[in-house]
Amino acid sequence: MSRVAVVEDEPMLRADLVEFLTRTGHDVQGYEDGTQLFQSLPKNPVSVFILDVNLPGEDGFTIAKRLRQSFQNAIGIVMVSARSQTMDRVVGLEVGADAYLIKPVSLREVEAQIRAIERRLSPVEPDHPAVVAAWVYDPVEWTLTSTEGRVVKLTATERAFVTQLADRPGDPVSRDSILAALGKKRWDPSDRSVDALVHRLQIKAEKQLGERLPISSVHGLGYAFSAKLEVR
Repeated sequence: MSRVAVVEDEPMLRADLVEFLTRTGHDVQGYEDGTQLFQSLPKNPVSVFILDVNLPGEDGFTIAKRLRQSFQNAIGIVMVSARSQTMDRVVGLEVGADAYLIKPVSLREVEAQIRAIERRLSPVEPDHPAVVAAWVYDPVEWTLTSTEGRVVKLTATERAFVTQLADRPGDPVSRDSILAALGKKRWDPSDRSVDALVHRLQIKAEKQLGERLPISSVHGLGYAFSAKLEVR
């Protein structure tokens, strides 16, 4: 639903527009000239303006220009006029109108233009996952910070392990590489030291962060950091 201002000095057309647009679900106010409109705007904000061109006092072109300068792209403007010359259309669009309709105007066409403006003012978000906030690893401070901003302090051994994962975010790191970084011998199937390290780290993370670390075991290979990770 849009908040609509109809600025039209012909009483019957103004009443028809207000009644029809109200019945189609909009919040509509009618004004006979620009003076009434600008007096009302501070207390009655509007998203779409229907402007006649030939108004008493300030004409529709001037009003449209003022509105566009004040509100930029946050509003929509539909001009209606009996002036059908190409130059009049061009002037209307150049001063900021979204559409220029010729009288006698179709009420349904006016409402269709309002719907089009609504789509511009409230664009549909693209159908893709939202950007996920990253975990942050600080090798200087020996900390790992969750996407919620909670921090776990790492030991020297844990820091060496996380550094290996951070150097290849998302990719699996072999147990051999992890053991080498820890200053130990090559891995063999009976060696559970890396798994024990990860288990202890996960227990500490659950206590300090309230959640498990996104560290995944890769069968037959090693471990990977499975979430977005930034190194600082």
